[in-house]
Amino acid sequence: MPEGPEIRRARDELAAAIEGQIADRVTFHLPALASWNGRFDGERILSVSSRGKAMLTHFSNGYSIYSHNQLYGRWLVSEPDEPPDARRQLRLAIHTSNSSALLYSASDIGVWLTGELHQHPFLKKLGPDVLDETLDGDAVCARLRSARFYRRQLGAFLTDQSFVAGLGNYLRCEILFASGLHPRQRPCDLSGSQLAGLAWRIVALPRQSYETGGITNEPDRAKRLMDSGSSFEQARFQVFRRAGESCYRCGDVLVQEKQCGQPCYLCPGCQTCCPVISVRRRSPWSCPLR
Repeated sequence: MPEGPEIRRARDELAAAIEGQIADRVTFHLPALASWNGRFDGERILSVSSRGKAMLTHFSNGYSIYSHNQLYGRWLVSEPDEPPDARRQLRLAIHTSNSSALLYSASDIGVWLTGELHQHPFLKKLGPDVLDETLDGDAVCARLRSARFYRRQLGAFLTDQSFVAGLGNYLRCEILFASGLHPRQRPCDLSGSQLAGLAWRIVALPRQSYETGGITNEPDRAKRLMDSGSSFEQARFQVFRRAGESCYRCGDVLVQEKQCGQPCYLCPGCQTCCPVISVRRRSPWSCPLR
């Protein structure tokens, strides 16, 4: 499933293509929304925003279109006269004179009065957006210490969108590895410095992923790997989908465990109940607390 950084990049592409434009035609391809066909035609697209894994497209008629990509959904921007991808199921199409924004394969789409979006059952449960520029390590640390999360296992609640919105499985795995923590540990098990380091990485790694197009590995290492022939997918992660390969840090064999119904990738040598492992500062993304 696309996570916060992927949805934010999709939002950037949509905003550049259709924000401020007049919608010539907006078509819904889900039967439950067929009655809305034609009701956005001629309206201005005021803005496109994202909250965690949700996309919000706001129109001048006072309504907004909510969409969630779920597992297979994907936004594409094309020329206005370009035919849609016949290999995928088109769910929503927003056409302007300059571009078309097409949402494929998603089924979680709705129309809401913009002023009532705070009542949306998904949006109203969200924690702060992990890519919100005002979110910092202190705020995340306070959430880690709150009664709601303090005694829960990290592997269970890091993907809980009520904790922070936008974290998914690959970010969970990468954050825990970078912090030297096991998914079964809880905030109440950690020292103050461990909590601070974890909180900082919860903020920093999603921002790194957003700015680098999906890299949560050390950027210099990822570049070296790709320069030596590795694909982007092979180079982008430190542990995610690397079970059976060697840990970049200690050389131990990485493993995969089930956590809350999802595969969690970790290093048994680095991620124990020991204190956080100090990492030599090698990039702008190294933890400033070390």
